[in-house]
Amino acid sequence: MGKARGWIRSEARTSIGARRAELGQIARYLLVGLGALVMLFPFGWAVITSVTPGDAVLAVPPDFTPEGASLDAYGKLLETLPFWRIVLNSAWIGAASTVLQLITSAMAAYAFARLPFPGRGALFAVYLATLMMPLPVLVVPLFIEMRTFGLVDTYFALLAPTIASAFGVFLLRQAINQVPREFDEAAVLDGAGHFRIFMYVVLPLIRPALATFAIFGFMASWNSYLWPLIIIKSPEFMTLPLGLATLHGQFTTQWDVVMAGSVISVVPILILYVFAQKHVIASVAQSGLK
Repeated sequence: MGKARGWIRSEARTSIGARRAELGQIARYLLVGLGALVMLFPFGWAVITSVTPGDAVLAVPPDFTPEGASLDAYGKLLETLPFWRIVLNSAWIGAASTVLQLITSAMAAYAFARLPFPGRGALFAVYLATLMMPLPVLVVPLFIEMRTFGLVDTYFALLAPTIASAFGVFLLRQAINQVPREFDEAAVLDGAGHFRIFMYVVLPLIRPALATFAIFGFMASWNSYLWPLIIIKSPEFMTLPLGLATLHGQFTTQWDVVMAGSVISVVPILILYVFAQKHVIASVAQSGLK
């Protein structure tokens, strides 16, 4: 009898523990779902506003199911601005900036992680210190430099400040440090030098970190506003944030048109994240395991 009672108590405790674990998992899913709704609400509201006609946008309380919804705002957007030229400018500037940052950051990160040279730690600390300098502090000297070389109002002026990234060097250096040095030693025994080790050993193993940094770099370039505002004068060099800023009038603003432009500007970032999602998750998981 005693053993039977003990077995029953053990089974009851196991059942209660399983129920608690199940309830905890449900609570986590509900919390994550609630957080997702909160994060997605601004984008959903922008989509609703972009298809809401005229002054109905300003209705109080806001109407989440507007009557007479249409895509007229998107047509007005294309009529108001050379929108596809602006999108193309932002796209190729973002792509070129991302590729250049990946190249320079990966090479510098490999040097800081694998090449022993005097003052490596101090130089890396100084390099990281530049992360604490906000862009507004650098705008004036950058503009003077571009004006001195006659590069104001050019594509190169848009691209030049983003060729290198201290954050990218830090992120990729941490990823390279997680690659076992035994792989390097095995490659050296096969006669490989630093270039081959970098290209064929290190880079394939840090692809999740590269994909994560690529998303961050592209987003930073795609959303950049202050530097293009200062360095660009001609409409043909205008990027997407500048184009959206011109939609705000001095006295009135067509919010449906503004939101239509905002919705279109978000789509490329979503597409990029969808394709690189598995690499981002792998990068986060790998960092957590470390």
